[in-house]
Amino acid sequence: MRIGWISDIHLNFLDLAGRRRFLGNLASRGADAWLLGGDIGEADSVVEFLRMIDAALPCRTYFTLGNHDFYGGSLTEVRARVRELVSQSKRLLYLTESDAQLLGGGVAIVGDDSWGDARYGHALGTPVEQNDFFVIEDLAGLSRPALVRKLNGLGDEAAARLSPKLERAAASRDHVVALMHVPPFREAAWHQGQPSNDDWVPWFSCRAVGEVILSCARAHPQVSFLVLCGHTHGSGVYAPLPNVTVHTAEAEYGAPRIQRFFEVGA
Repeated sequence: MRIGWISDIHLNFLDLAGRRRFLGNLASRGADAWLLGGDIGEADSVVEFLRMIDAALPCRTYFTLGNHDFYGGSLTEVRARVRELVSQSKRLLYLTESDAQLLGGGVAIVGDDSWGDARYGHALGTPVEQNDFFVIEDLAGLSRPALVRKLNGLGDEAAARLSPKLERAAASRDHVVALMHVPPFREAAWHQGQPSNDDWVPWFSCRAVGEVILSCARAHPQVSFLVLCGHTHGSGVYAPLPNVTVHTAEAEYGAPRIQRFFEVGA
């Protein structure tokens, strides 16, 4: 099975012709499925762009959302509109709200939006701020301590959603692909060739999700875990355990790209 991976495509930075060219390129590549790791657009455009993807690609697209997909809206409202669209599609599958997808050849796909959960680095002291803190309704107007508590909670929610899916996948398949937007380890929060420092990493990694991945991988040492993430726009590979490999996507506004293809299963 040939699976293509894309992330942080930010289609709102392209005009209509550019979006059509990019999606046409994807459609021509002969993938059996696509994995899309979030940051598709913004709150007012993400559903439109997912609809375009559904119409353009002849195969299933498994996706998560990223922080930019909530810009100008709230988590609840955006997810509700995405859920409605997915319910009308035979090819779109929102992994955050779906169970483990058990494929042939011993492969399972799981995923979650994830969130930078402010547990690494200097969350309370860093001068670095993200646009998220001003344009996502759930985060806007919070003091720094309240913001950190909120981000801790979002990380915990992501971990709680992902953990049982990982366990079901690992119990029945030899290869688990975990798709998410935010890197689950600080060492995977790549930017300009190296992991993010203590000022940036609070917003660029999700420790809660990383912990459930490691727990599951240690419990199932015979299973290989391939983790695909993005968010930081810097590419890199990190292997925290012999059976866990994390790939972080490279990205540039206005220039979406295919990250890579994977041949999985028999």
